[in-house]
Amino acid sequence: MFILTTLSDLVQISPEDVEKPSGESIQDNINVKYANKVIQKIGLCICVYDILNASDGLIGHGTGIVNVNVEFRLIVFRPFKGEILLAQISGASEYGMKIRLDFFDDIFVPPNLMFPKSFFNVQEQVWTWVNDGDEYFYDKNEWVRVRVEDEQWNDISPSPPSERGSESTTERKSPYSITVSPLPLWKQDVLNDVGFDVAVRTWAG
Repeated sequence: MFILTTLSDLVQISPEDVEKPSGESIQDNINVKYANKVIQKIGLCICVYDILNASDGLIGHGTGIVNVNVEFRLIVFRPFKGEILLAQISGASEYGMKIRLDFFDDIFVPPNLMFPKSFFNVQEQVWTWVNDGDEYFYDKNEWVRVRVEDEQWNDISPSPPSERGSESTTERKSPYSITVSPLPLWKQDVLNDVGFDVAVRTWAG
């Protein structure tokens, strides 16, 4: 679910942060720039893991800003294909089911990956699975286990101010999203028996 990735960047420490320990100032600046941001083909950045190297600081002429070249590692969210996630249903429509984690909500189950004999219940606004004559409802906020099937990347460039108002919410794309399929109920029961819930909730913090 989480990986480490190594990056290099120029960190600029403002004069008001100079009194902090240098390591703390560097980490704070990196977290401000990268935390909760998506890097294309890498994943969703969570926070700094450690600092590998840092150059001597150079003070900018007339600004008081200290410039430091830093090599560091970030904790990044990027589950691999086939990985099982414990997540929460956040919404549903005829186009599929939306799933979310505490820190990431661009997870989607399209209709073609739902179980056979599944349908969208318009009245209840939930997906329903019919198995041996019984109906099982995927209710909003219910916890489910899903398998990662694919990932999608969109290079989101800032729009000119003149175009921002014309872009509707439905047209906006996420820079990183994940396509998943629900696990059969019997597999979910097996994972309960081996303590999968505890393991995943521990990772989630």
